[in-house]
Amino acid sequence: MSTSYGEMTLAATSDRVAIVIPSYRVSRHILDVVAGLPNWIWRVYVVDDRCPDGSGALVQSQCTDPRIRVVFNEVNLGVGGAVMAGYAQAAADGADIIVKMDGDGQMDPALLSRFVDPIAAGEADYTKGNRFYDLSQIGQMPRIRIFGNAGLSFMTKISSGYWDLFDPTNGYTAIHARVVSKLPMEKISRRYFFETDILFRLNTLRAVVVDVPMDAKYGDEESGLKIGRIFFDFLSKHARNTGKRIFYNYFLRDLSLATFELVGGLALLFAGLVLGAWFWIEASSLGVPTSAGRVMLSALPVILGLQLLLGFMAFDIASVPRRAIHRLLR
Repeated sequence: MSTSYGEMTLAATSDRVAIVIPSYRVSRHILDVVAGLPNWIWRVYVVDDRCPDGSGALVQSQCTDPRIRVVFNEVNLGVGGAVMAGYAQAAADGADIIVKMDGDGQMDPALLSRFVDPIAAGEADYTKGNRFYDLSQIGQMPRIRIFGNAGLSFMTKISSGYWDLFDPTNGYTAIHARVVSKLPMEKISRRYFFETDILFRLNTLRAVVVDVPMDAKYGDEESGLKIGRIFFDFLSKHARNTGKRIFYNYFLRDLSLATFELVGGLALLFAGLVLGAWFWIEASSLGVPTSAGRVMLSALPVILGLQLLLGFMAFDIASVPRRAIHRLLR
């Protein structure tokens, strides 16, 4: 086991930090990943997600480190289901901070303290990697991933309410165990939408999420996440989460000026569009141009509606959670 990465973490002297590694078809790398973890890590949970290569049994037979626990899923639950199984076990055993790493060796253990320290310092409840900070490193990423990730990031900003985050599908994350206990585990997506869906769930808790800069790193493992294949599936799920988030935050939990801006903006925009379409159809049927007065009468509510919706968006962007909640959950 490595003893140091040249950077002392706050968690090394206080919090119990656990690593959760979902394991599926990573038998070529899993032993090296486990062996590369620093000695201040409290426990390591390898979750065998009904792996056809028997990676969990491999770790059990080859690793003698007493910190390692192997969790076997009876059926394949997907990456989200495997991570949540690891979260549940680590939290039940008494972990304070839980880091999720992949078993393919593409996540650098030297960066662990970057993910742990903001949570240990009470500045965040959840941290996640962002491979888009260093522009010189983005060139390593395939162009389809760059554009696909940009589209997914924009959709995630809207659906999750975390307007200051990017790279939502990044799976290098850390979370405080107290926050795990408040997440509706049975409702979170178990497949590739997991990293994005959990951000939506965290926002409903008003948890603080922080991006952690990291370099893009690609080995010989082929990602199962194909942007072109999942884009429209993600789009429908983002639309669902956006509706839920707005209802939870602006109607169920609280009524604010932003609520009236949203309702008024949508009503005026819809009324203006319907009125404009009616005037246009009527003028077309008579073969005459629409009068300037009617154009202004339909344009005015559209303009006012857009202004109100922009005001609502400004309020929503300014409402990103800033105060970590895990200290309030003691």
